[in-house]
Amino acid sequence: MTAGFDIHDVRHRVKLLRDDGDTMLVENRDGVACPACGDDFSQLLISDRNAHSFDVDADTRFCVRRDDDRLLVATHE
Repeated sequence: MTAGFDIHDVRHRVKLLRDDGDTMLVENRDGVACPACGDDFSQLLISDRNAHSFDVDADTRFCVRRDDDRLLVATHE
């Protein structure tokens, strides 16, 4: 994987689901690669927060990557 992930480079290929200033959630609409594993992701959480708590069902795989001061969490269904 290349260093850094810039959501602005792929913004036309994802749908913004939520943005509260510290956290952004996008849905993959066009085969964008996961910044951790390289497979297409379903949703991507981009966060400036230090900690998160979230529920994931048993059929969902997720990847985590630290990128500068951000946390990237991608789900795969």
